[in-house]
Amino acid sequence: MKKYLLVFAVSCAVSSLQAQELSSADALLYAQDNLNGTARFRAMSGAFGALGGDLSSISVNPAGSAIFSNSLVGFTLTSYNSKNKSNYFGTNTSDHYNSFDVNQVGGSFVFNNYNPDSNWRKFAIAVNYENQNNFDNDYYIAGTNPTNSVDSYFLGYANGGSNDFADQQTYIGYEGFVLNETGNPAVPYESNIPAGGNYYHDFLMETRGYNGKLSVNGAAQYGDRWHFGVNLNAHFSDYYKWTSFYESNTNDPANGLQSLEFNNELRTYGSGVSLQVGTIVKIAGGLRAGVAFVTPTWMWLNDELLQSFAYEEANEGNARFWLPVNDYETYKLRTPGKWTGSLAYIFGTRGLISVDYSIKDYANIHYGSTGSGGNYYDALNTEIENTMDKASALRIGGELRASRWSFRGGYRYEQSPYKNDDVLGDLTGFSGGLGYNFGRTRLDLAYNYWERDYQQQFFATGLTDAANLTTRNHNVSASLTFEFK
Repeated sequence: MKKYLLVFAVSCAVSSLQAQELSSADALLYAQDNLNGTARFRAMSGAFGALGGDLSSISVNPAGSAIFSNSLVGFTLTSYNSKNKSNYFGTNTSDHYNSFDVNQVGGSFVFNNYNPDSNWRKFAIAVNYENQNNFDNDYYIAGTNPTNSVDSYFLGYANGGSNDFADQQTYIGYEGFVLNETGNPAVPYESNIPAGGNYYHDFLMETRGYNGKLSVNGAAQYGDRWHFGVNLNAHFSDYYKWTSFYESNTNDPANGLQSLEFNNELRTYGSGVSLQVGTIVKIAGGLRAGVAFVTPTWMWLNDELLQSFAYEEANEGNARFWLPVNDYETYKLRTPGKWTGSLAYIFGTRGLISVDYSIKDYANIHYGSTGSGGNYYDALNTEIENTMDKASALRIGGELRASRWSFRGGYRYEQSPYKNDDVLGDLTGFSGGLGYNFGRTRLDLAYNYWERDYQQQFFATGLTDAANLTTRNHNVSASLTFEFK
């Protein structure tokens, strides 16, 4: 049996596998948009759907570039600071991570139409890149599980259906002495971990990378009131996740597996495309309204997985082994579209207030195979339809102006994308900032904070007991914008 499994493991190095362990949480990495962009945009919590006039506003409503009076370019630097607190069966732990990035750069070029016989007053072309999500984070979870061991993870694959990923997990469990053969074809494997409960678990996770969007924008002003725009968006993603799971027990020191360490190193990369349309109308006086729609994003993703395992067994001693890097077949991911409605009121040169409300149906997330032989992700798609839901988001922002100074603040609230809010809770956040206009150059600073509660599982199957986590993010941004009059 070990000879057969070894042949399988070696073959992984030279073939493209057709299935891997994915979950709805993986899809949310690409389906959710965090608050990013220029410092002015972040300081007002992104409530720019009816305002425009900011490079990041076109990520909400493409008509926003038609609000610019002059051409401009700008970029933004952001310091990301995250802290995660966890509770696993009564044990509290925490971890944090800080990073720094150029998260936005772009420009808009305005062309006025001086033909008195045309109602098309202005045209704008813009190009803007920004990170929709920054994945840099660290997590640490520890505690004693009173009932469940990681053997349930390996047994689930070993005694379940066979596919590339399941066969490899069976190989790891068998070679790592988590599993013993039974000789029963109906249930071929049993656990080699001493029964009795009280399994100590230690879990480390590091995530790095980004999900970026490049928007090529065109917009126009019609008459004095109407603004229209469209974006063609190219999406780029590079995600890295390293996890290290450790388990030990003292149930029977004379027999069975005493401790193990199971490491997984995953890299996911790919690209995608989406389309946005929107309009802004000046209703009366300083009152403006906006509506925008972004289509689903169609992405093509690739996974590379490296796994290693170390063990201490009462009769066999201890050892560590690595498996070859698994290169999986490209797969498709469709994330849901989004509608955004916006209202804003501008108090002349004194300031403004703005509100955005958006809705997105996360149950429309869909995985697909690119190879022949049917869709390997049908079961996962059914799970997503049954567990995920429509979710709305509210963003409110305001700005006060005094001479060359601007003072800003904002609030945002996002509903959980799950029907069960315990899996991932609602998000709440607030922001603030200021800006100074030097004439043709503007410097903006912003601070934004958000937090949410959620559950973190060590594995998507088998050992699914979750730790309760609270994540808090403090981010500081600075933008420099150059205007050409």
